[in-house]
Amino acid sequence: TLTLLNGKRRHRSAVITFLGGGLSDGAQGPDISVLPVSAIEQVEVLRDGAAAQYGSDAIAGVMNFKLKSAPESGSFTLTSGQHSAGDGEMIGVQYSQGMGFEGGGFLHISTEFQQQQPTSRSVQRSDAQSLIEAGNSFIANPAQQWGSADMDSDLKLAVNTAVPLSNGTEWYSFALGTLREMEGEFYFRNPQTRQGVFVTDNTTGPRQLLIADLDGLGQGIACPVITLGNENVLTTPAFLQINDPSSDVGRNCFAFNEWFPGGFTPRFGGKVKDGSWYTGVRGDLGNDWFFDVSAGVGYSGIQYYIDNTVNPSLGPDSPTSFNPGGAAQLEKNASVDLVKEVDAQMYQPVTLAMGIEWRSELYKQVKGEEASYVVGPFAQNVTGVHSGFSVGANGFPGYRPETSGQWQRSNRAVYVDASIPFSAEWLFGAAIRAEDFSDFGTHLDGKFSARWQFTSSMALRSSVSTGYKAPTVGQSNIINISTKFGLNGLEDQVTLPPSNPVARQLGASALAPEESTNISVGLVAKVKSVAQLTLDFYQIRLSDRISTTSAIPLSEDTIDLLLAQGFKEAETYRSAKYFTNDFDTLTRGMDLIFHWRFASGDWQNDLLASVNWTDTQVTRVTLNDTGASEDTNLTRQRIRMLEDNLPAWRANVTLNQQFGSNELSWRLNYYGSFYEDHLDAAAGLDIESGGRFTLDARWQYAFTPVWGVTFGVNNLFNTQPDINPYQFVAGAKYPSTSPGGIDGSYYFAAINAKW
Repeated sequence: TLTLLNGKRRHRSAVITFLGGGLSDGAQGPDISVLPVSAIEQVEVLRDGAAAQYGSDAIAGVMNFKLKSAPESGSFTLTSGQHSAGDGEMIGVQYSQGMGFEGGGFLHISTEFQQQQPTSRSVQRSDAQSLIEAGNSFIANPAQQWGSADMDSDLKLAVNTAVPLSNGTEWYSFALGTLREMEGEFYFRNPQTRQGVFVTDNTTGPRQLLIADLDGLGQGIACPVITLGNENVLTTPAFLQINDPSSDVGRNCFAFNEWFPGGFTPRFGGKVKDGSWYTGVRGDLGNDWFFDVSAGVGYSGIQYYIDNTVNPSLGPDSPTSFNPGGAAQLEKNASVDLVKEVDAQMYQPVTLAMGIEWRSELYKQVKGEEASYVVGPFAQNVTGVHSGFSVGANGFPGYRPETSGQWQRSNRAVYVDASIPFSAEWLFGAAIRAEDFSDFGTHLDGKFSARWQFTSSMALRSSVSTGYKAPTVGQSNIINISTKFGLNGLEDQVTLPPSNPVARQLGASALAPEESTNISVGLVAKVKSVAQLTLDFYQIRLSDRISTTSAIPLSEDTIDLLLAQGFKEAETYRSAKYFTNDFDTLTRGMDLIFHWRFASGDWQNDLLASVNWTDTQVTRVTLNDTGASEDTNLTRQRIRMLEDNLPAWRANVTLNQQFGSNELSWRLNYYGSFYEDHLDAAAGLDIESGGRFTLDARWQYAFTPVWGVTFGVNNLFNTQPDINPYQFVAGAKYPSTSPGGIDGSYYFAAINAKW
């Protein structure tokens, strides 16, 4: 779905989703959470495919966020809240003010700031509990937290302005900026099973404690060999020996259990900078011609950090906090749009819209500090390959100089759109758009729509269109290494661009655009201004969808090829992914929306009800021939996530009631059943979770025409998803992708003013 701001294309986020829960793996889209709510006047939604009008990404439609423009209006809100479990405390402030200029025009400024503490809906992991029962008193409870992230700070600013010029034209400009810092937890590193940090990576025979021999293997003082079983290693005589700094063995031999006797859970965060600026001139050219000439730039950047972890290969010289690098997305846009009404001797004039557009996209990957990626002296031990300390900041190794850089592409587009009122009952529309991309060539899309007003209060509408989504520059070039839960527990996975020789060996080819064909038909019924109903059916065939493959185990040959490319830590990788045009889908759905305004005594009521049914089926999956066997790029669990992770049925009913100085709001939400491949591991942790209802309530009281207070609760009855049947595997009490969230009731209060 394409995102617009004041009718202009919104830039992408710099963050590519590598932990997408099997549903959005590899996605790189706009981040609408950086938009300040206090600046938004309304949201407009076009539910038809609109690539022929707006270009790439408008496969399912368009969302346009319109900024406030009233010259003398303003608002202020101070709010605070927390969850019923006693966590997730939030405080926020919003301020918005408009002003007018002499001679016309306006300036509207909005700003807001928010902080929110993390939540935890966790239980103790079974492996951590076993260590506690074995006598390890250093294990945190819980060892790993599942819940909302910690929002250290979130500052947003928006400016929207327009000034009239001569001859019916005006200059306009708007800008937004966001500074945000947030962090969350990764997986728990078990001090007696985490390979590459605490124990050897032996596939045969018993595990052994990883010990760094500081004076060199086979030289000077020898380090003991400690075989690990189920007992507490901290109490074994051999470990007590190396943990004694007063002895020669203790000074020469080092294990990370000395630093982290209870294991550790890395904390991963980022500092986000996001900003955009557009300016232009629009107005009347005369002779029924209208124009809009604009240019804009959008930037998204993130600087990552990871704490409470180590680069194991550095041994006791490792830091515990790292700057692993960052990423940035820079987009530039320029467009000329023209609109003309043409008298074609029909019911009304034909409206023609046409234009040209130029866009440039740049993606940049910034290298991390050396300690976050360097191969330290303890990357190998005496047994040789596949058994040494792992390389890089554990959890998220830093971007190396070889994998850093910047990549760019540009595209040009031209479009024509016609609205043809054939009669009082019939309205037709047609559009065509051609684009030329510097990296993969040209693309052409078209759309045809019709509307039949068969009575004064009822109409049918329908459209047929083609669409596409271009692969992003980041998807085509990024290299990423992260720790994920695999079939055998935690493992390091590398995500490669399709141009990489290893990705090619695994079956990758150059990315192509996603292609779509959309068909929709709908009914609109209206009873004066009192009630309105819309019923829409749609079907979207989407081919060559872009995603990452499921994890592909690496062979000795592919590891050797990575080593030859300079990936010195490749021996610690267990699997690889790459971006590809993986699969085709068929999506069918229905939207029913009913809006009714009515009075009940002295109460004025506004009822809005909506029901959505959506069914997606994977109709084709790319074969992946690695030479040893032929498999699909997507696992069975990944396919089910794409088809069933989002509930097929969703509904909500909102009732707003006003009486004097009181305003009540009720919102009933329903989320249907869903499927989750827990931990995205294809490890057989399949969850079938049922549907649930939640109820939100809010009361607002106005002391004066300006000042008022608000009290409310989201999820009033604290309904929760079904308990996770595998909750003790990694400590998640509920399925982590549960629609409606896992945090339970949230209570809030606010002081607000509006003028």
